[in-house]
Amino acid sequence: MRRELPTVLCVDSESEARSTTVEALEAAGFEVRTADSVAAVEAEFDDSVGCVVTAAALSDGGGFDVVELVRERSPDCPCLFFTTESPADLPRGGRDQVVEYVPRSVPDATDRLVDVVRAAVTEVTQVAYPVPEDEAERLAALEAYDVGELSALDAFDRLTALITTHFDIDVAFVGLVAADEERFVACEGANWRTLTREDSICTHTILTDDVMVVEDTHEDPRFTGIDRLDELDIRSYAGARITDVDGNALGAVCCIHGEPRSYTRAERDDLQRFADEVQEQLRLRRRLGER
Repeated sequence: MRRELPTVLCVDSESEARSTTVEALEAAGFEVRTADSVAAVEAEFDDSVGCVVTAAALSDGGGFDVVELVRERSPDCPCLFFTTESPADLPRGGRDQVVEYVPRSVPDATDRLVDVVRAAVTEVTQVAYPVPEDEAERLAALEAYDVGELSALDAFDRLTALITTHFDIDVAFVGLVAADEERFVACEGANWRTLTREDSICTHTILTDDVMVVEDTHEDPRFTGIDRLDELDIRSYAGARITDVDGNALGAVCCIHGEPRSYTRAERDDLQRFADEVQEQLRLRRRLGER
């Protein structure tokens, strides 16, 4: 009987982990090939492979080396990281190396991997952004807030207006990062409502505790070639993560400018203070809602 699902190449130097992954994929109906190194991928990969699942660390290199090799031969082939490393600990690849991330540490990790692989190969789409290890918990926490209600708060509008003046920038916003898009609950200097996560710099910001600065999007390999950023005249960016009381990342408070620019340590500290104020407002709304 001819298989309808494409072949998956599973790359992992640890034989036990590789076997577990292969078993889960084969049980889901995929034909699976294996490789234990970057060199083995070069020998095993051909046009019949429709998806690559790789560990982050390999005996002769890393997962991004695998992705680079695959992209050279088949630019549209979905590539997924299935690894114990957190997204923040992974090395930064170029824009064409951005891959889906599935953590091994979550419950039923292989089941989630199978779902992501199936979606990637059947829908011919790939999530081109890093996903937090606690994504499910993060999204559940975000659901506790009424985005429409938050968008009506004058406090956020006043805050973003103050940010644009304080930093002398074109646009300031408060954005909440949902499953597939970023939703702007306040935006001074532009009329943005949503932005897909593939086009959102904030989907990277929520992975770090520090203020994230991109001095020039044209020079950062993560964002080079994202047409939507150029369409919105986003050339430089600074963002501070906002979290709920349990530490779940909800989104970011951000500065946008149409020209490259840097931010001093003092300016980064100021942006973090603005983000702290947004956090307090969100936590207050949450407490009021619970009452």
